[in-house]
Amino acid sequence: MAEWVAVATLADCEGEGCVHAVTTAGEKVVLVKWEGEIFALEDQCSHRDFPLSDGDVEDGELECIFHGARFDIRTGKATRLPAIRPVRTFPVEIREDRIFVQVG
Repeated sequence: MAEWVAVATLADCEGEGCVHAVTTAGEKVVLVKWEGEIFALEDQCSHRDFPLSDGDVEDGELECIFHGARFDIRTGKATRLPAIRPVRTFPVEIREDRIFVQVG
């Protein structure tokens, strides 16, 4: 059953393009701040299993530093080779100053 879990505070992900790794309920998740919103994706490149949290955000896409694969932060869709499979995304809610992610 899916549950909402507090994973970070807004202070943990302040600046535009912030990338922040968290682990919750056995899930490795990367939080990304883009255009004033927080997004949550699986913190694992679908191409080579490297952590996406080591990458950078550009034009709403999170880039894996290993081979340059890119993923749309809103949908998880692979947008640049060598990745062809999407990564999972997770619903996000902001409650006061805390970031909640729905996992499970």
